[in-house]
Amino acid sequence: MTYLWNLIIVDPMLNGLIALSSLLPKAVEFGLAIIILTIVVRLILTPLTLRQLKSTKAMQSMQPKIQELQKKYAKNKQKLQQEMMKVYKEAGVNPISCMWPMLVQLPFWIALYQSIMRALATTPENLLDLSRHLYFWQIANQALPLNSHFLWLDLGQTDNYLILPILVGVSMWVQQKMTTAPSTDPSQQSMSRMMTLMMPFMFGILCMMFPSGLALFWLVSTVIGIATQYFIGGGWGYLRSSTARQSMPRQRDKW
Repeated sequence: MTYLWNLIIVDPMLNGLIALSSLLPKAVEFGLAIIILTIVVRLILTPLTLRQLKSTKAMQSMQPKIQELQKKYAKNKQKLQQEMMKVYKEAGVNPISCMWPMLVQLPFWIALYQSIMRALATTPENLLDLSRHLYFWQIANQALPLNSHFLWLDLGQTDNYLILPILVGVSMWVQQKMTTAPSTDPSQQSMSRMMTLMMPFMFGILCMMFPSGLALFWLVSTVIGIATQYFIGGGWGYLRSSTARQSMPRQRDKW
């Protein structure tokens, strides 16, 4: 299983990263290679992303009907779930389809982590391991050793200034707020609020523990997702509506 994982996913990504780095300016080679690879991954996932946006729009249009059901069956959670699934089925919408792109990205995320750690070999043992995974490409072998510095970052180490983890957490929060539909049910509101905060916080913590090259990949991927949602999915989505609701009491207090 490990052999197939390396053969099909990790080794092509590793050699692609190194070969791409050799074509870029030495001062920023590996950081730009990660950014370019991220864009390529997002392009590959475009069909799933478009399906996610279509599902999100459909769910947004169904919100008035869902809210009516939440009020009608507020005391009968089982009946509420049944009626909601019936509405989703009639509309041809899968509520969990929005998670597909993230799940599909997970193998790429793990493979990129392994590729970065192998490419930035810092010990003789790591160099020996790297040599076992390199193709017989002259362009890839000439690129070694790689320059791990990009802007203020050492891509093989964590971000000591914590700038990247914070940016990852904030960007993930924005993306989740854009796509998370509001609910009138208090329990669902609480769960949704907790997940909206928990996921960005968790990934921010992970970015404090893993190499900043991996955090750079996740940040760029999330920013591309936000841009895709904005330009194709129709603006800021639920982020704008939730911001407007939060500002209304302050406006009334002002007047």
